[in-house]
Amino acid sequence: MSTGGIDISRLSLDERLRLLETLWESFEARPEDLPLTDAQREELDRRAEAMDRDGSLGTPWQEVVHRVRDRIR
Repeated sequence: MSTGGIDISRLSLDERLRLLETLWESFEARPEDLPLTDAQREELDRRAEAMDRDGSLGTPWQEVVHRVRDRIR
């Protein structure tokens, strides 16, 4: 698969994960640029309310990435 001059199939797993992280960070920089459907907005509201009820703050992104990497090794 080739995308914008990058042949993703030639990248190692670690390189693809780093690319994914870079892409995700680019979204984080301007979250207002990401359009949401009504269903997505409702789901986010539902999850935020659930999080407020149980006091959980979720899992930091870097911890999730480390868990994924540990599972595939």
